Amino acid sequence: MIAIIDYGVGNLFSLACSFRSIGAETEITRDPARIEAAERIILPGVGAFGDAMDKLTATGLIPVLKREAERKPFLGICLGMQLLFDESEEYGPHKGLGLIPGRVCDLRADLSDKSLKVPHMGWNSLELRDDPIFRHIRNGEYVYYVHSFYAKDCAEHTIGVSQYGNVSVTGAVRRGLVYGTQFHPEKSGDTGLRILRAFVEL
Repeated sequence: MIAIIDYGVGNLFSLACSFRSIGAETEITRDPARIEAAERIILPGVGAFGDAMDKLTATGLIPVLKREAERKPFLGICLGMQLLFDESEEYGPHKGLGLIPGRVCDLRADLSDKSLKVPHMGWNSLELRDDPIFRHIRNGEYVYYVHSFYAKDCAEHTIGVSQYGNVSVTGAVRRGLVYGTQFHPEKSGDTGLRILRAFVEL
C-alpha cells in the first residue's frame, strides 16, 4: 500500500487515480499507524510553502515522516518536493523538513528574460541522470510543471532538470530513499505514469 499524506494542501484524488490506473493500491491518510504500515509514501502539495508547513506541523506527522523516509521509498511532488528542503524564501524565510540539502527560491529573480511568465506553467523536456525512477522513460521526454519557486544549491542530489529561459529548473531530486519531482507526474500523461510505475517498483 502507498500512503498519500492528507494534510489539506494536495491534489489527492488525481494522484490516487493515477496510481489506480497502474494497478497500485493507495490510501489517503493522516493516520501515523497507516503511514508506518505503508510500503511507500507520497507527500503531495499545492499552494504556499509556509502555509503547507504550518498545516503539516499541525497534523503532528513530521516526526513520523522523517523516520519513515529513512526506511522506505518517499516521493514529494511539486510543493511536496519543496518541503523536503532545508528552507524556502517564499513570503519570508520558512524552515522545511531538511530531508534534502538545499533551498527554495523565487524563479523570477533568476530569469534574465523578464517576458517569460511566472508561474512557469506547461510542458518541458526533462534532462535525466541515471536513476531507477527513470527506468521506463527516455531522456528528453516531456513533463508538466506549475510553479513559481524552485530548488537551488542541491546539485549533488539533482537527478533531472528542465530548461526555462536561462534557468535550469530542478525537476527531480533524490537523497537515499527520498525522491522529489517539481513537475506533476499525475498530470504528465503516459510519461508521468511510467515514472510512478518505477516508483512503485523501487
